[in-house]
Amino acid sequence: MLEDTGERVIPKKMAPMNNMLLEHIARYVFSTPYVRGRVLDLACGTGYGSLKIAKETKEKIDEIIGMDICEETLQYAVHNYYHPLLTFKQGDAMDASLPQEIGTFDTILSFETIEHVKDDRLFVERMYDLLKPGGTLVLSTPFGEGRDYGSGQPFHYFQLTPEEFEALFEGFSEKEIFNQRGVTIEPPREGVYYPLGVAVCKK
Repeated sequence: MLEDTGERVIPKKMAPMNNMLLEHIARYVFSTPYVRGRVLDLACGTGYGSLKIAKETKEKIDEIIGMDICEETLQYAVHNYYHPLLTFKQGDAMDASLPQEIGTFDTILSFETIEHVKDDRLFVERMYDLLKPGGTLVLSTPFGEGRDYGSGQPFHYFQLTPEEFEALFEGFSEKEIFNQRGVTIEPPREGVYYPLGVAVCKK
């Protein structure tokens, strides 16, 4: 049985109104208009979101790869979230050889991943290298005190400020920054507290 670490989203073990589950589902729903072609769901976790994308965008995609670093989590995904357009693979987002190993993509989704790696700038470079020209990256992360401060979360190296987050994507030809509050993802409004950021960037 897959362990609930507090970080994993395991829908079959969670109440339907669990806030973390709803937030994660909202990001996948938000991303569907941007999804096309060959798709990578990086740090896919248990795979429920990869399946959701496969089902809801099946007319627009060629295939979707759900990739995660944890073999145990991927085994759970394989046994619980099958779709003919979906393949699960083990891999490390920071591996510079990934484009040679798995190719490049029209769409990359990476939700709540960047805070789990030591070098957020290098992570974004890796995402850029995995995108085809004109490809789209949709990426989210929780906000916090910044990359030079511990987050207080056992699985997070840091949590970026909104300003640090937006600056990460200067190398892309287009970028839009949205903020998330619960299931609402929208351009930031003055006076509203948003705990998370969502970037949509085009190579």
